[in-house]
Amino acid sequence: MDDKPIQRDADPVSGVADSTASHIPAASRAARHDVKADNFPQPGRERMICPQPISTLGTGQPNMERPLLARMSPNHVFMMGDNPALPRMPQAPKLLDFFRLRFSEITYRHLLQSAKTALDAGQDEKIVIACLLHDISNGAFLRTEHGYWSAQIVAPYVTEEIAWAIQYHQALRYFADESVGFKYPDAYNHFFGPDYEPPEYIQQAHRDARAHRWYMTSRLITVYDLYSFNDTVNIDPEIFTDLIGRHFKQPKEGLGFDNSPVAHMWRTMIWPNNFL
Repeated sequence: MDDKPIQRDADPVSGVADSTASHIPAASRAARHDVKADNFPQPGRERMICPQPISTLGTGQPNMERPLLARMSPNHVFMMGDNPALPRMPQAPKLLDFFRLRFSEITYRHLLQSAKTALDAGQDEKIVIACLLHDISNGAFLRTEHGYWSAQIVAPYVTEEIAWAIQYHQALRYFADESVGFKYPDAYNHFFGPDYEPPEYIQQAHRDARAHRWYMTSRLITVYDLYSFNDTVNIDPEIFTDLIGRHFKQPKEGLGFDNSPVAHMWRTMIWPNNFL
């Protein structure tokens, strides 16, 4: 694996590169303390963040919507727009901007390592780009049904085969395939317990995928998905720039602003704390 240091972007507020930044995405670093509040929307007021309803369902955590509504005043408003705790995105963000500025550290590392492992194994470029994108929903959107969400997020920008493979890798992860050396992940025994059985819709998705002409494209995602959680390896995302240019149709307006059927999903990752 390529372990050369990653060149960090300039600081999104000051424009000055941070030479002390660690080789992890900016979204996982603590918020800077020198950010001027008047450089952001709704200046001079406390901007309240209401947790997304789905994030607290079934957790026992209180729903904060009513208490926060009670706090509203001329000096207390709900956050809309850029959050100083997050790096600002470019006006026309590209795929790697989301990697650097929004994805969680685990997903950032995992996707880069997965794609690099497939690349080093000599896999076709469609496999490499599928590995680079397969868990994109885990980065800054939703973990639940991540294969389906990830496929939907990227569908307008990749081939139908790549989107299909990303969707079905979620189901295929639960089922071994000795022909490619894929075994049921030990991690799943720890995550869910050794007696866990996937629900019927996942089992049906597995059966459907096995009978499909693109089965192996999706199966190979699982092969490189399994062995890509090394926290000590740093991979420069720029090594995938040319491959992305060939296989991911980045809109000139920027992801989130091209009026595609999924633009709202990219905007949600740009402004995850918006009240509405």
